[in-house]
Amino acid sequence: MGMTLTGFEAGEGEPLVVLHGLFGSARNWNTVAKRLGDSHRVHALDMRNHGGSPWSSDMGYADMAEDVEDYIEGRHLGPVSLLGHSMGGKAAMVVALTRPDLVDKLIVADIAPVTYRHTLMPYVEAMRAVDLSGVGRRGEVDTQLAASIPEAPIRGFLLQNLVAENGAFSWRINLEALGDRMDELTAFPTADLAGLRFDKPTLFLAGERSDYVRPSAHDEIKRLFPNSRVETLANAGHWLHAEQPDRFVDSVLAFLDE
Repeated sequence: MGMTLTGFEAGEGEPLVVLHGLFGSARNWNTVAKRLGDSHRVHALDMRNHGGSPWSSDMGYADMAEDVEDYIEGRHLGPVSLLGHSMGGKAAMVVALTRPDLVDKLIVADIAPVTYRHTLMPYVEAMRAVDLSGVGRRGEVDTQLAASIPEAPIRGFLLQNLVAENGAFSWRINLEALGDRMDELTAFPTADLAGLRFDKPTLFLAGERSDYVRPSAHDEIKRLFPNSRVETLANAGHWLHAEQPDRFVDSVLAFLDE
């Protein structure tokens, strides 16, 4: 059994399940969910070790996929349209490959079914290095993070995981588990998926300024998802749904309406 995921629902229509990326949460998708909710019942989920969902030392894509499968089956939603960004995109791909009966259409936002050489461990280490004792304002945490993360937009994104309760600040993501499992998160479990493929319609949306969906990955995309296409979103980086929300929503809805 998977973990019971939290999140929110919005809109009316056929079910669309949305999975956020690493360090994200369902609430990062509020604006996009409202637009998508004009024609779909959006289920934006907090992945394990993120947002309001339970914590676990296990953080493999098979674990995350099982969480999502249990959510879909537990609410008798399937088959659904499934949209995942980055880490959530990899989890969505595993769901589609292992349980194609639960997925009608798949949208993968700025990630490919490959192992990446880069790591996001510096962000985990930066957040773990913050001294939260005695912190009275979020700005104080931002100042501490700035020493190792000079990019203000990235700090702002990470700071969405900072919560205050009874005057004390804490991180609402499981930094220990994310750090311990970072190698799994940057990888893709290709060996565990041998012989599987997802033949239903699939859209890969890539950010023009991102290098996560390189041409070198297109053959692997086609091997696993033969009924897929790759579209590039102009003037967008890795967080394409936040950087170009209107274009992102338009592309998703056009695909879902096909």
